[in-house]
Amino acid sequence: MTSRPIITAPDPRLQAVSTDVETVTDEIRQLVDDMADSMYAADGIGLAAIQIGVAKRVLVIDLDQKEGNKNPVPYINPKIVWASEEMAVFEEGCLSVPEIWDDVERPARIKCEYLDRDGNKQVVEADGMLATCLQHEMDHLNGVLFIDHLSRLKRGMAIKKLTKAKKLKETA
Repeated sequence: MTSRPIITAPDPRLQAVSTDVETVTDEIRQLVDDMADSMYAADGIGLAAIQIGVAKRVLVIDLDQKEGNKNPVPYINPKIVWASEEMAVFEEGCLSVPEIWDDVERPARIKCEYLDRDGNKQVVEADGMLATCLQHEMDHLNGVLFIDHLSRLKRGMAIKKLTKAKKLKETA
């Protein structure tokens, strides 16, 4: 298992649309393990493969890690098959958009189909933080960042802040 660097906005690789995993292999399981290590190293609760430069439809979520427990759940080829009309607002942040937090409105409940690390089809009905996290990470698989859900003004301010921080880091 290896922690890999996380790509940050405005890197154009984050806009790539990820491709389906044909078969869950040992290579995909290694990717899942590396993603979990990378997520924990950055103190996150979710990570999409594209965030470490792999354009595959794979994500890892661990809502337990904030309490000091490690229970990473891989979602391979996740698809939302149902979403509630009821909406919910959560403050979101992102490892690829460091130090930016804002409210995002998304469906309050979803039903998601995916493959587990053994390639078995699974279905989860989610609400609350899990529903938000799944939708946030699945957006990454389609080249969408949470700041893309913000107003043009807020998104512009976020990109400006990220670009400035990147330039400061490069000159340090």
